[in-house]
Amino acid sequence: MEKKKILLITTGGTIASKNSGDGLAPEMGSKQLLDYMEALPEHYDIDVEDLMSLDSSNIQAEEWQTIARAVAAGLDDHDGIVITHGTDTMAYTASMLCYMLRDLDKPVVITGSQVPIDNMLTDARDNLYTAFAAAGSGINGVSIAFNRKIIRGCRAVKVRTMGFEAFESVNAGLLGEVYGDGLRKYVQDRRPNGIFELKDSLSTDVFLLKLIPSTKPEIFDTLRRMNYRGIVIEAFGLGGMHFIRRNLLDALERLTSEGVSVVVVSQCLYDASDLRFYEVGTKLLSCGVISGRDMTTEAAVTKLMWALGQTDDPKRIRKIFETDLAGEIAADAL
Repeated sequence: MEKKKILLITTGGTIASKNSGDGLAPEMGSKQLLDYMEALPEHYDIDVEDLMSLDSSNIQAEEWQTIARAVAAGLDDHDGIVITHGTDTMAYTASMLCYMLRDLDKPVVITGSQVPIDNMLTDARDNLYTAFAAAGSGINGVSIAFNRKIIRGCRAVKVRTMGFEAFESVNAGLLGEVYGDGLRKYVQDRRPNGIFELKDSLSTDVFLLKLIPSTKPEIFDTLRRMNYRGIVIEAFGLGGMHFIRRNLLDALERLTSEGVSVVVVSQCLYDASDLRFYEVGTKLLSCGVISGRDMTTEAAVTKLMWALGQTDDPKRIRKIFETDLAGEIAADAL
């Protein structure tokens, strides 16, 4: 059987790190990573691209664009793409790529590790084997391969700093999982609605605010003066926030009336925000905020950054958030 042709793109992260004397820092490139993966060339025809070598804390909007462009350039010549990446911002990168790579009809699989690949106890090798299996399996779209699980990119959240089960699939089932009999695919592939298109424009003028009891409404006036165009609020429970004594609602209404897009998600990891359930949610909707439904925070933040890169029109922003683009919103949450 002809080998699947896979492009390996490296960006740094723990998987490629060595101890620099000041702590771990990424140093290894694709050739060194593949030296630890003897079985891969037996099963896959592998091309490599060392795109960058960064701790993922330093991967920001510009790097997302660079990664997306590298993926787009490599799609035609490969059956799938594997990206190595640090774990700390991996869920943000995966979510953003879900939006930038429109109508993706091939697998793009992101992986990394909690322990460098040259450590005897590393999880890197299992994660890379899983990622290549997913890239060769035809699980279309952007996903994260970690701890023998395949998670849709816009549903992944990092939940552990050290444990090997670093990522969970939030509000959605796994795409697949590795067992003794191989890779089991759990869901049907998402079929593209059209021809693949790279849409990598975005805005970095987005702020994330996690509410606490007694948050001052003046914070929103400050954000407006700082020219933020979009705000994602992690609210309480189904989407609650206080409006007695410290009235956040009036400040939010001022923001939305001035064209700032405000998205509300829940601080709870699981289940959806529902602004129709309580009085405070109804008041929020009347203030012009957008419900984030069952999106993860990472998916909501990157979707707002991406949406603001497509349009300045708040009505179009709202329409984008009412549309499931890549599996970030469950059908019953729409």
